[in-house]
Amino acid sequence: MKKTTSRRQFLGAASTLIAGSMIASHDTFGIPNFINNMGKSGSTIKGVRLGVITYSFRDLPDQSAEATLEYIRQCGITNVEMMGGPAESFAGAPKNPVDFRVLMPIWRKRQQQQELTEEDKKTLADVEAKNKAYREEMGAWRQKASLSKFEEFGKMYKKAGIQIYAFKPDAFGMQNSDTDIDFGLRAAKAIGASHITLEHPSNDAHTLKLGKAAEKYGLKVGYHGHEQQTPTFWDTALSQSPANALNLDFGHYIAAGNTNALEFVKEKSKHIVSMHMKDRKTKANGGDNMPWGTGDTPLADVLRLMRDNKYTFPATIELEYKVPEGSSPIEEVKKCLEFCKTALG
Repeated sequence: MKKTTSRRQFLGAASTLIAGSMIASHDTFGIPNFINNMGKSGSTIKGVRLGVITYSFRDLPDQSAEATLEYIRQCGITNVEMMGGPAESFAGAPKNPVDFRVLMPIWRKRQQQQELTEEDKKTLADVEAKNKAYREEMGAWRQKASLSKFEEFGKMYKKAGIQIYAFKPDAFGMQNSDTDIDFGLRAAKAIGASHITLEHPSNDAHTLKLGKAAEKYGLKVGYHGHEQQTPTFWDTALSQSPANALNLDFGHYIAAGNTNALEFVKEKSKHIVSMHMKDRKTKANGGDNMPWGTGDTPLADVLRLMRDNKYTFPATIELEYKVPEGSSPIEEVKKCLEFCKTALG
């Protein structure tokens, strides 16, 4: 995941975007500020729920709840997978010292098994040390944090006509405590999500624990994968609990070398709680992230499959290709949304 534009470009774009309403009080985040997101269908087109993961806005400097809400509104999207940051910061969580705009390109290299430079290794070690300390701080915060601010957060988004269907905080990994997991699930419930998402831990004991924990709250656990996705990748987790499910990444599935993507969606449709959408080249063609419509991922075909089969799980736009010079993450997410609308007719 590459850094997409310069800090100056992000600050310039954000200052234009955020001017006025972004610095207003919470009470202004409703009608009429968000009237263009209201309506019968919002970003649900021909029965297909089109959403966005707020990770797509990771390069914008303001990651607050209010700014994130404005980014979503600017895109014209009404269905959202929410990363943990905006909700947790709104609830008073400690500030994360890690600049993920620096970290993500290194993580991406490691996922693609590319060789890291010495500078990369040094940065990664520093970040991992900071992350460890931050997780401990977050653990202490979760033991005394109130869910009332998460409820307020969910109401603010709902008032703006935005449905939060998934929540992805850093609370469900193998490094997290049982208290973290329980709090994360209760927070997901409080903001109105139907499921949580996380990277598949590749640990059977952990997927069993998460599935059983989610059952208590009537939530689902959507496991996300990268290039390790195979047709049988989720089978053990699915057998462990009715709460365990797929947060399928359709683009990564193609880049992993799988050739049965549409058939796989048909086969697993009852177990998919949400699906990440991106256009990647096949493994044989290098696996690059591409602007939508220029890669090898059959995005239009899978959208029409969802429409024709009346699948109810959301198709989640995840912006990962390089943002062109002069554009912004918001403009590119809007382009992805238009691609989906065109594909669906």
